[in-house]
Amino acid sequence: MLISCRPPSCLAAAMLALCALAAPGQAVSAAGAAGTVPQAEAPGAPDHPLLAQYRAVSRQTAALTIYNRHLQDLLASQAQEKTSLEQQLKDIEVTKQEIVPLILHMLDSLEQFVRMDLPFLPEERQQRLAQLKALVVRPDSTEAEKFRRLMEAFQVENEYGNTIEAYKGNIVLNGTTSSVNFLRLGRVALYYQRLDGSETGFWNKEEKRWQTLPADYRNAIRDGLRIARKETAPDLLTLPVPAPEAAR
Repeated sequence: MLISCRPPSCLAAAMLALCALAAPGQAVSAAGAAGTVPQAEAPGAPDHPLLAQYRAVSRQTAALTIYNRHLQDLLASQAQEKTSLEQQLKDIEVTKQEIVPLILHMLDSLEQFVRMDLPFLPEERQQRLAQLKALVVRPDSTEAEKFRRLMEAFQVENEYGNTIEAYKGNIVLNGTTSSVNFLRLGRVALYYQRLDGSETGFWNKEEKRWQTLPADYRNAIRDGLRIARKETAPDLLTLPVPAPEAAR
């Protein structure tokens, strides 16, 4: 809001009074009084009260003029900031409309990747996918939070390819659910061994099934499980691995 100021009415009154105080025979116009400050009659004589009032009002008028100019600059700056914020809000809305399809596409890609990958930690990975699907449709969750959680899931899946892991789980062997030890070598191969070491096998990616291995690999799988659990120092293992697939 701009503050406009006018010289108080007392200033006009002071001008007229100064005209009346002029020496006899002198004609002092109101316009002349506005531009000429009456001089004291004698050096060192105190200012007339009306003259002092005139000077005070003049200083106040000058100060208010400067203040008004400052307020005008502030209003101009605020108008520019308002325009910038309005444009940013429009850009945010456009970005929101573009990021939602991206999030849905990334979630679908992650689900397909897990389905086609080695079947390790199936409960944990499926639970992570279920949580992401529930998060995507929650109205109280922002797109930024959804995108952040999705990227975290991709990071977890990426780290699986750079680590080895040993864990216990259940699989169906010959129509019977059995508890076994799993050995995962990155995303290269996934092996199992019964808890008593009586049977060893691996996941056949081409046939999508568990396949038993000759007894010759029993000790190698056992040593690999111990290395993954950090129970022994890393060592060279002789294990069957799938042939690399041709790039597409």
